[in-house]
Parts: sequence; C-alpha cells; structure tokens
Amino acid sequence: MGVQIAIDDFGTGHSYLNYLKYFPVDKLKIDTSFIRNIATDPSDAAIASAVILLAHNLGLKVIAEGVETEEQMAYLRKNRCDQIQGCFYSPAVPGEAMTEFLREGRPFFPHIADSQPS
Repeated sequence: MGVQIAIDDFGTGHSYLNYLKYFPVDKLKIDTSFIRNIATDPSDAAIASAVILLAHNLGLKVIAEGVETEEQMAYLRKNRCDQIQGCFYSPAVPGEAMTEFLREGRPFFPHIADSQPS
C-alpha cells in the first residue's frame, strides 16, 4: 500500500528506544525542541546528530521538525538528515491553498525557487 510509519517527536515524552526494535518503523522525526537551537546549543546539536546516526545505522530515514533558518538547514544537511519540515521552506498552508498550488502548478517554495540558478 505504500504506507510508512514514523515515530513523531523522537527523544521526548515516551519515545523509548525499545520502539525501534519492536515496531515496524520507517522514519524518526526529531522534535523541534532539539532543532530550535541546533546552531547555538551544543547539547541540541549533539542530540540531533546522535538521532540521525542512530536512525541511519538502523536503516531508518530522519525528518527534522521545525526547521526555520539557514543555519539549522546547514547543520542538518552536514549531518545527512534525510528530510525537513518547517517554515524554512514554507509556513503552514491551508488545504484550500495547497489545492490551488497543485492545480496551478505553482512552486511550493517561491522564495527558494527565485534564488535557484536557471
């Protein structure tokens, strides 16, 4: 069916490491609380890079939540994070607006498309 399972907010609350052994997980999502200060807080940076390394060693993909700045993006890119979500690319978009984006074939991220070389 093409369905994949991601553990959301990994590293917070009750996201135990045992879940990685017993559930058919495909992706881990690093909580925004670790991403927010990733460029300035060595502890957040260490946690994020450790989660990325752990996930990759287990054959999982990693999604970083709450990416808002170029510095965060650069750190995640350097550490081989697979996917990001956050306002770095686009603020949250209502369903109706997303339908229009798709219908009209407009780029989702005009501020980035404008900065790409032709």
